[in-house]
Amino acid sequence: MNYSQSNFFMGYNLFNGNLNSLNSSSKTVINTINQYSFCVAERDEDFKSSLKNSDVLLPDGIGIVVALKIVTGQDIKKISGADLHDNLLKKLNTNKGRCFYLGSNKNTLQKIKEHIKCEFPDITCETFSPSYKANFSDEENIEMINLVNTFNPDVLFIGMTAPKQEKWANEHKEAINAQIICSIGAVFDFYAGTVKRPSPFWINLGLEWFIRLCNEPKRMWKRYLYYGPIFAYMLLKEKLGADLSLISSIRYSKNK
Repeated sequence: MNYSQSNFFMGYNLFNGNLNSLNSSSKTVINTINQYSFCVAERDEDFKSSLKNSDVLLPDGIGIVVALKIVTGQDIKKISGADLHDNLLKKLNTNKGRCFYLGSNKNTLQKIKEHIKCEFPDITCETFSPSYKANFSDEENIEMINLVNTFNPDVLFIGMTAPKQEKWANEHKEAINAQIICSIGAVFDFYAGTVKRPSPFWINLGLEWFIRLCNEPKRMWKRYLYYGPIFAYMLLKEKLGADLSLISSIRYSKNK
């Protein structure tokens, strides 16, 4: 993947282009990053490696967008997993393509198939709901890979929640026969309608996180109220480090 349209931020290449410019001529792994996944990755090297190994890493969170602006002065647009999902479905429908949804539960997957059939009738879709557990056995991994490869999709959507989905994609990407592999987590529920995504009004204001917190406080409080301050602290350290480095560089230049 060409990273000419990317911004480097605290060890990660953040995509800053148009989704329509993504080239699927070679296998492409697409992941997203937000302040929560950034903090978790600091304590999970496998997760961090999986994010860094992404061919495309989307800035899916207003925290990441604001952080990049504060630290580097660069502007970048938030691109959510839902934006990616919608973009890929439109392309697949135009090209009469195939997609596979791996993850979530049977009820959610059935609703997804119904919506696909109604909204994108030229897409051929298949799904599989794996066991809900922390780690899969070798046999379960082989079963999932075989199911995907037998169907031979153009796009594989993975919805196992972070960091499990990103690590699974990174570990098995070479064995998977799909041109695009993307981890999109909560988008499965958003598209199925089992969880309501905040309206565009709140999204455009950068307050999607706040509405999700209000709607699901028991599940989302730690992501925003615990990891939010941690992310702010890490950001402050990075900003101070960058400023001190700049001051030292200026002093060194003057003393030469």
